[in-house]
Amino acid sequence: METQRFSGRIRFWNPDKASGLAVVDIPPEHVEPIGGLKQVRVHGTIGTADFTSNVMPAGGGQLALSVSKAMMQSAGVGVGDEAEFTITRVGA
Repeated sequence: METQRFSGRIRFWNPDKASGLAVVDIPPEHVEPIGGLKQVRVHGTIGTADFTSNVMPAGGGQLALSVSKAMMQSAGVGVGDEAEFTITRVGA
């Protein structure tokens, strides 16, 4: 799999709670190259900060990348921020 590059806004998984798991939605054109609508382990960057995480189905035909507090801290971003991402499927 080639590295997928995209930008997205970090949001809470459940926007009604405004807390908990943070994610970024993966643009539709990147879903199939990553492996489709299923949970997959990935590594990549937010800006220049490296990470390893998971993508997972987010309902409504969407895929989301889990963004941990450590990932956000390392990249100097937070929930509500727009960021540049690269992701590559682990083991691909």
